[in-house]
Amino acid sequence: MWSGARCTLNGMKARAGRKLAAALSAVALLGTAACTNHHDAVDQSAGTQFRYVQATKEGTVIPVKDRKLAGPVAGNLLDGGTYALTADKGKVVVLNFWGSWCGPCVNETPQFDTVYRQRKAAGVTFVGLDVKDSKDLARNFVQDKKISYPIVFDPIAKTALQLGNIPQAGLPVSVIVDRQGRVAAVYLGPVLPADLNPVLTTLTAEA
Repeated sequence: MWSGARCTLNGMKARAGRKLAAALSAVALLGTAACTNHHDAVDQSAGTQFRYVQATKEGTVIPVKDRKLAGPVAGNLLDGGTYALTADKGKVVVLNFWGSWCGPCVNETPQFDTVYRQRKAAGVTFVGLDVKDSKDLARNFVQDKKISYPIVFDPIAKTALQLGNIPQAGLPVSVIVDRQGRVAAVYLGPVLPADLNPVLTTLTAEA
């Protein structure tokens, strides 16, 4: 199900303080029990807002009829200002949970920036959600790698709860939101551009 290694909760705890680790554990308990390899990552219960149930198989999306609205993701940007997912309605949005200390994230993030630069004119945007990290380390990484898309600094991973109880037991995690503000995919683990690009092509072609 996952392409490559993920940074585990144990690794996170070794690098984070007790307070952040406790907050992370609370989030993880909300989501990890239901993490399985299945194409349908949507809660089938009544309601219109997305709640994480299962990961989406790499390279696929949730069928349009089964998609639900992403929760109200919002937070402070790493370099000042604020971000709100609602401001990006009408675009395809890739939300990527990452950390500067996470090996797979260090490889994935610059690749995502390349895809972002290639596709932003077509209505695709990326937003990094930097969790369980130090602001200085995150800022240094972003500057060194010349990451050009917005980065939300979210050390306690509150955006994972806002979005819909996305599991944070390991990083990276990527969630794709369609033009209508609905969750179209949840990928646990690194995503290669070769798998991501066809998905973005499909979603940008939707009305």
